Amino acid sequence: MLEISEKLRRALHRLGLTDYEIKVYKTLLENGELTASKLSELADVPYSKIYEVLESLEKKGWVGTEGGRPAHYYPKSPVTALETCRAKIEKELREYEEVVLSELLPIFEGRGFKEKHDIWILRGEENIIAKIKNLLSNCERELLVAAPLITKELSAIFFPHLAYIVNRGGVVKIMLSKDVSQSLVKKFSEIAEVRFKEQMFGGGLIADSREVILLLGEERSGISFAIWSDHVGLAKFAKDYFNYLWNDAEPIRRLS
Repeated sequence: MLEISEKLRRALHRLGLTDYEIKVYKTLLENGELTASKLSELADVPYSKIYEVLESLEKKGWVGTEGGRPAHYYPKSPVTALETCRAKIEKELREYEEVVLSELLPIFEGRGFKEKHDIWILRGEENIIAKIKNLLSNCERELLVAAPLITKELSAIFFPHLAYIVNRGGVVKIMLSKDVSQSLVKKFSEIAEVRFKEQMFGGGLIADSREVILLLGEERSGISFAIWSDHVGLAKFAKDYFNYLWNDAEPIRRLS
């Protein structure tokens, strides 16, 4: 029997599926093509509701149907279903964006408001490491790291978060200098895509294209000074610069 974890159930709810719809899709995954009456029986969904549930699942892209008397229903790939969800969400977002911007932006600009973003100057290794931990904890989809120098303490902070991001299907890219120990390079390369880049002139981390920490200070004396911001423009600039360096960096093979 296919088990639906509470984590998966919450995710499917957030994607717009009801409990009945989850039951029906789960049943189709377990059994393959089924008629509506058989689905009603196996999924424990009232027959009076089954066609409504199936019609909804078809519209949402999770279920397909083959004609006949009676018709048979089959599960679509989760990849296909998620693409349908993404397209629907993006379409709705564009529609909402048009309405919100057309009606609220003129009021915002007319009042003379200026957008405020946090930009913090961080001093001291303890404060900087605390902020790095916070950024890593908040990162979900993409982490970009440029680290000319990385200490064992920093690497110990990184690894659990890197594994978590990758296990969720996220992307982690790390640029290191060749001065970093081979044991650390090997450990990083087992989780993330790693490249070598000399003369990076400072390091940094960019999380989900929305949060950035720029690491400054003397390379050999550790991290003494940093800048943190959630300014989208600054995060985009930092990401563009990272990608510029990344494209020119030396790929490494996963070390055995």
